Order: sequence, then structure tokens, then C-alpha cells
Amino acid sequence: ENNVTYNTVGHCFFLEDGAEHGNQFVHNLAIQIKCHTSKACAPTNLAANGENRGSNSLNRATYRADSMSGKDTLLPSDNTVTAYWITNPDNVFIDNVAAGSDENGFWWSLPEHPQGKFEGTEISKATWPRRTRMAEFRGNVAHSNFDGFMLDRNINLENVFGLAGPSHIAKENPADENSKSVESLLVDLTAYKNRNGGAWSRGELHVYKNFKAADNAIGFTSSTGSFGADTFTSLVVDSLFVGETDNIGNPVTPEEKAYGRSLPKRLIPDFPIRAYEYYDYRHDVVNTTFVNFQDNKQRGSGALSWLLYTGAGVTTENTVKSAKYINAKPVYFPKIDSRFDSDNRSGSAYRTAAIHDLDGSTTGIPDSYVLIHDGENDSVATDDTCKIQPTWNASVCAGDIGRIQFSIRRPGPTRGAGLALKDVAVRSAAPARAAAPARVAAAQQPITLSRNGKDFKITANQSTVRAGTEIRVKTERPEVSISLTEMAKDSWVVFELPGFANATSGKQQDSIDALRKATETSYFKGPDAVWVKLVIPTAPKGIGMDQFGPLDTQTSITVRR
Repeated sequence: ENNVTYNTVGHCFFLEDGAEHGNQFVHNLAIQIKCHTSKACAPTNLAANGENRGSNSLNRATYRADSMSGKDTLLPSDNTVTAYWITNPDNVFIDNVAAGSDENGFWWSLPEHPQGKFEGTEISKATWPRRTRMAEFRGNVAHSNFDGFMLDRNINLENVFGLAGPSHIAKENPADENSKSVESLLVDLTAYKNRNGGAWSRGELHVYKNFKAADNAIGFTSSTGSFGADTFTSLVVDSLFVGETDNIGNPVTPEEKAYGRSLPKRLIPDFPIRAYEYYDYRHDVVNTTFVNFQDNKQRGSGALSWLLYTGAGVTTENTVKSAKYINAKPVYFPKIDSRFDSDNRSGSAYRTAAIHDLDGSTTGIPDSYVLIHDGENDSVATDDTCKIQPTWNASVCAGDIGRIQFSIRRPGPTRGAGLALKDVAVRSAAPARAAAPARVAAAQQPITLSRNGKDFKITANQSTVRAGTEIRVKTERPEVSISLTEMAKDSWVVFELPGFANATSGKQQDSIDALRKATETSYFKGPDAVWVKLVIPTAPKGIGMDQFGPLDTQTSITVRR
């Protein structure tokens, strides 16, 4: 309590092995936490390509070795240093401040079991940090770091971590991964002047109440841990995001001096400032205010957005309600720019981004969907009944909007706490040997959707889709599988597939009129095309507010030439 540290090297306030619990950290201040005494960090983080020397795939293995096994660090994580290193959630943190860390302010990096001195002991075997309830965490402040609050990148037995991997999902009984998940509450946190994110987390049932973020590049991002098996991943409620405050910082670069204030990312001064990034599923924003997110000559900006430019899981059921905007553009989907990218997986999910506005507080249209609409990645769900918002790069559409897939899902487990809580594979951080050339899968023939005289390209076999529409599917593939997800019972979509001759399932109809009237998934064989109507047969049986399992197919059909 009431300690001040300054100009330290390596993790500062430090819970070493993951067995530590029941400790209290109250009203401490950590200032200027460094990776090295005089050298720059070689961090493992999600910096945008324009500021990250490790983003080039040709040198990624070498960079990882430099970051994790550099001769100038004691621990692999030292190059991604933090003010508060937290390896077990069962510790109390109240009213602490992390100021000016080279990398993280507060970092939960949770082992599967305690390690170090405790590795292999009975104490270790009985302790499950990734399944442990979070003790009191409130009133903490993270400012002037790279990332403010980091609840991700959990260490394995070698103390090595990845940018994605196992997550924190608190359980009623930590010893039983199948026991009920319980909420983790983070209250009255403040994140400002962080060069990347105010907060990033990975797990389930994380509730951020009265979260305040200002002057960050990105205010908040969260990632799923159980891939749809829990009722929600993150909830931000009763919170405040401010794009730019009167705190102009210390302008240093020519761009900053011309702009009149410091910028979060000096190497890419036009980086788009955004309050909240949706990512995968399921994330909710409730009763939250957004202030000062407007475009200007220096950079674009907006309150709600998606992770740039994600190729991971995606859903139409990330939601917002009771939102308030003061001098703030409600939504902004920046056009794809490799300098801003930190995902580097083609943006296949980002290209189909959606936000569900439950009450119309964001769009003015209750129960509407905000869909990306940037001229390159327009959705086939968008038509002249939608409201186009050019400065958002988005359209606003009413109706039942779900997702379409043009592929057969792989069998086996795709979600669940058991999958999410396992330790990452133990990978040495030593310099990598030359790898054999990777085998590249044969590229599939592209698919183009056509509706109302406009063509829409499909990336990674997926798109958003609107119930009650008719769509032409154009492709040279010999076989096409079509499936629908995240739609209400009795919703339907009709597809025309020129050049195809048969369907492998569904009820055959004898005319196009009969097909259109069908109340179950059906097909009609025309003279030069197969027409199919996919009908959602039952209400979804998944979990969550809308009872959707985002990876669950509700209805499907396969057509062949």
C-alpha cells in the first residue's frame, strides 16, 4: 500500500509463479517501467504494421526469438514489460496506477497451473488460475503505456506466450472445467493516453462497469474464450469514452506539432482513433457515452468499430443499446489499409462486419443492423430500403440479418471452455530453424452474389445476408454448399444457381412459384439453373441473449452441376 516505484527494469509489482493468492495491492504508483536499461523493447504485441518491425512474415520467427529469448532479458515476457504482473486472479488490486510503461500497465498472464518453484507440486495441480474467480479489481488507472489493461497472452510452462491462446473463464469450481462459468467484474477503471489499447481481454463473462477511456488509439477490445459456449464474452456498461480531451500531451513530431497535440501512434499519425472495437462474439455495450470522435484532416475517427482487420470469428449479434453520442460519429469502419492492420489474415471477417443496434440509440432505427458498406466490401443484405451512412463506411438495415456460409463446416469441437482453457502447445522461443516450404491449398473458384442488378464479392466463403431476399450465386465451382446461421425461425432466403443441375437434400418442388411458397428448405430444378430456398426450421438452441450459437448451422443445402 502507498508505494511508489520509478524507472525500474522488468515487471514491477510481480506475482511470480501463479500460486500467490489473497494478496492486496492498494494505492500504489508505478512510473516508467522499462524492458531494458537503455535499449528499446522487442515486444510481442498487436502493434499495427506501420509501427511493428515484427509484422513482416519473412522475419517473424527471428523476431519472436529476439523478443522471447534475447540475451538482454531474464524472462521471455520482459520484452513486453508491465507495471503489474498478475499470474493469479485471486488477488485484490484497488486504486493503483500504472504510468509510462514501455508496454503494459496491468497484465494478467495466467499459467494453466502455478509453475517455477511450484511446478509439479500438489499445490500446483490443485490451482487453476485461468478458471479462478477474479478478486476485487477496482479504481485502477493505466496511462501513458502501450497497452493499459491486458487480460490475455497467458504464459505456458516455458514462460512463453502467444498473441492468442488460452483465456480466463472463471468457474464456480475451478477444478471442474465443465462447471458453471461466473462473471468477472472490473469496476471504475481509467485508461488514458495509451499508445495502443485502453483495455484488451480474452475470456468470458468479463463485465466492465464505469470504465473510462480517453486519448487512446483504441479504447477497448475483447476476444472470446469459449467460442460461443457462454452467454456473453464482454459487457461494457455505464461507461465513458472520450476521443480527445483538452490534455494535448507533448507534441514532438512534425505531424503532432502541426496538429497541436500528441498522437497515439507517431509512426502512423493518420491511424483512425476509435473508442470501442467489436471482435468475434459475443460483446455488448450498454448505457455508455461517447464524446469527441469526429473525422478531421489528420485522421478518421468513430465511436464503434471492429478490430482492424480481423480474419477470426464474426457474428451479427454483437450489440449496443442505450448509447449516447456527444460530438461523436457513432460508427466507423476504416477502409482496409495494411499500415493499420495487426491481424494480417486477409480481413475476411472484417469484410462482413455487423453491429446490432437493439434500441435505435446508435442509428435511429430500433432493432437494426449496421453493416460495412465501403464500396469494396458492401453486403448483399444492403438495398435501397437501408440507410447509407457514407462517413461511417456503413449501411443501416432493418429486418432479420444473419450469416451465410459457402462451405461445409469441419466436424469436431469448435467451441467450449475445455478447448479455450487448455495450455498452449509448448513452443521454444529459441531461434527457429529454416522451415520447409508450406503446402498451399488449391484456391477455390470465387463466388459472386448478385441482387437487384448489383454484384457482391465473397471473401472466405462468408457474408451477411437478409431474410426474405432472392440472390443469384455465380461461380465455376462444381459443387456449392450453402448454410445459414443466426436467423430467426421461419426466416428464409432464395438462391438461384445458374449452371447447376441438382441438390443433395431438401424437398423438391415442381415450379418456382411452389418453391417461393415453400415453408421448408426446398429446391426446384429449372432448365438452366437450380433454385433453392433455405428456411430456418426451428428457433436456435444455442446460448446467449438471442439463443444463438454463432458456429451452429441452422439450415443448409448442397448443389451440384
